[in-house]
Amino acid sequence: MGPADIRELAAALGVRPTKQRGQNFVIDANTVRRIVRTAEVRPDDVVVEIGPGLGSLTLALLEAADRVTAVEIDDVLAGALPATIEARMPARAGRFSLVHSDAMRVQELPGPAPTALVANLPYNVAVPVLLHMLERFPTIERTLVMVQAEVADRLAAAPGSKVYGVPSVKANWYADVKRAGAIGRTVFWPAPNVDSGLVSLVRRAEPVKTTASRAEVFAVVDAAFAQRRKTLRAALAGWAGSAPAAEAALVAAGVSPQARGEALTVEEFARIAESKGASK
Repeated sequence: MGPADIRELAAALGVRPTKQRGQNFVIDANTVRRIVRTAEVRPDDVVVEIGPGLGSLTLALLEAADRVTAVEIDDVLAGALPATIEARMPARAGRFSLVHSDAMRVQELPGPAPTALVANLPYNVAVPVLLHMLERFPTIERTLVMVQAEVADRLAAAPGSKVYGVPSVKANWYADVKRAGAIGRTVFWPAPNVDSGLVSLVRRAEPVKTTASRAEVFAVVDAAFAQRRKTLRAALAGWAGSAPAAEAALVAAGVSPQARGEALTVEEFARIAESKGASK
């Protein structure tokens, strides 16, 4: 759908994009096609889309995938989307499912297990929604999300980068992450005040090798970056019980107590989580 189609549909529904939900609808058909192409959506894919809005990306995904499940929180948009699919792509309507829910609360999806996630994520909830979906649906092999450029940089950052932090490490727990392109402001309605970026996440063929649980590893990550200017010995004191206990855990993990969280890989955070008990 082009700009005129989007605005006409929005007017018919009485819809105005809201800042509260971070709604910026894509109105450029070429951008939508580019997203599907960059996501490498295959004919056998079961794609889950978060925040389909008026359905522009949904239609493009239905053209390329076996089936699409869209998760939409907005009452009006969720109510209108099935009719939009039926009107514009009737031959594929049977391959479409709608889940009217907050993506952060979704625990299951109808139909076959999803193999791909493609979404234009609202800027204010992009990272928690992405991490929730990767955790809850381990069958998602490939993900492509459009997010605020700053968020894209953080997700794809490598250790040692100034923007490397909690999102970078947690995303890397699940997947190999990389920037997959830039998106200008003019393809959205309304045009946001920031640029956007595409981020590709391909699930790790082998999970991070550790005896620690995901929650245990993430607890270390959260503690390390809560006071990112401090050395790990100081930053992890609360997590370990004391600064000496943090130092013992770090030494046991083969990590310098004087290092900072921004220098560590996800594997090193996992070793620290493992060593908490072993260092006592």
